[in-house]
Amino acid sequence: MKWQGRRQSSNVDDQRGQSSSRRSFSGFNPTLLAPIIKMLFSKTGLIIAGLFLAFVFITGNNPLTLISNFLGGNSQTVSTESYQGTEIENQQAEFSATILASTEDVWNSLLDDYREPTLVLFTGYVSSACGSASSATGPFYCPGDEKLYLDLSFFQDMEQQMNAPGDFAQAYVIAHEVGHHVQKLMGITAKVDRLRGQLSETEFNKYSVRLELQADFFAGVWANRSQSMTQMMEKGDLEEALNAANAIGDDRLQRQSTGKVVPDSFTHGTSEQRIRWFKKGFETGDISQGDTFSATVL
Repeated sequence: MKWQGRRQSSNVDDQRGQSSSRRSFSGFNPTLLAPIIKMLFSKTGLIIAGLFLAFVFITGNNPLTLISNFLGGNSQTVSTESYQGTEIENQQAEFSATILASTEDVWNSLLDDYREPTLVLFTGYVSSACGSASSATGPFYCPGDEKLYLDLSFFQDMEQQMNAPGDFAQAYVIAHEVGHHVQKLMGITAKVDRLRGQLSETEFNKYSVRLELQADFFAGVWANRSQSMTQMMEKGDLEEALNAANAIGDDRLQRQSTGKVVPDSFTHGTSEQRIRWFKKGFETGDISQGDTFSATVL
């Protein structure tokens, strides 16, 4: 890809190298417990305890966190030291910001009032509105905070473990996650989420597959429109993306990990399906042709 020297997105939150420490109780005076325990066993204390538990139930706050705050526990700390990545990793960070900028240009041209998502780069472990995740989770999009999360080590995994090398393969991954953001803005994600409690796991998986294939389609649309705008793609780039789509098909991953394929457990689609929908998006560049939920054949 001819990506160097192009605009980089400002919607990047680089959290690489940041680490957090568990909340501690240093500085807490144990003698404070005596009056608290005595109060809890009184009639008034039982009422207060009931109100406290009701508050915890409604807000979802961790009781230990609340107690820690009340008793003067230390709050979570985050390292502020400047992270020094390797030359390759820093180049990948610049590349990711450039691809994100390209998706912004494309989707701003296709959607009215497009809200640009934020790309969070992290190492090892990260917290999001969708919960905590490790690098092993792989890249993901969180609708709750409209952010994409990426540990750049995944690009190395693509090359060494999945046999899916190449910068355009990496771009496909970012564009796919942005595709999920587009689904959120279009209200598609919410519609699928509402089905979660109404269907069996097997039936819901079928909708999950259609959601993922549509994100692949949107990634193909991005590639089509981006190429028209910038001519970034070079010979062999499309093949890199298709190879990546093939490498992360449910059937291939299951066969590699367990030696067998269980279609009812698919959540992302087969290698053939992922290739087909990315190609359709790339060949048409037309978001109206990506209704995977109405398609009779995936």
